Amino acid sequence: MENELIITPKTKVLQLIEAYPQLEAVLIGYVPAFKKLQNPVLRKTVAKIATIQQAAAIGNVKIEDLINKLRAEIGQDLFNQKENAMYNTEKPEWFNETNIATELDARPMLAAGEHPVNQVVADLKNLETGKIFKLVAPFLPAPLIDKASSLNFDHWVSKGNDDIYTIYFSAKK
Repeated sequence: MENELIITPKTKVLQLIEAYPQLEAVLIGYVPAFKKLQNPVLRKTVAKIATIQQAAAIGNVKIEDLINKLRAEIGQDLFNQKENAMYNTEKPEWFNETNIATELDARPMLAAGEHPVNQVVADLKNLETGKIFKLVAPFLPAPLIDKASSLNFDHWVSKGNDDIYTIYFSAKK
């Protein structure tokens, strides 16, 4: 049976690997961080909501390269797009360490199989204007950053030497 799913930046990772199971190995080979998708909890949570675009950001690979690799594997036409808007990695003017009001280290929650999205969204909604929310995660939480942006929050992503990401959120002025 011919599969009709066209791979785009907005395709969900879980959709992709359910439609084309052979692409899971291609994803893992292209970005070793995707090996985490073999964890059933992450597959049910992260893979269900993360898009290919977010996966590319997490893996620090170009979206066009990742999509073209996947499309070539299944015989789809190649994708051509100008550089996608990436996540803000430059220290913003609004950042001041003394304004950090709330912090969450997501690593223990993720290790326990819990997803920190609801906690982060609740904390952001309670954040006072001018204050900053600090999130620590073992990978770039692209879906979470996109959600915060949709709620009118600016962000700054800082990656440590130990592959630990610190993301700062502040309400847009």
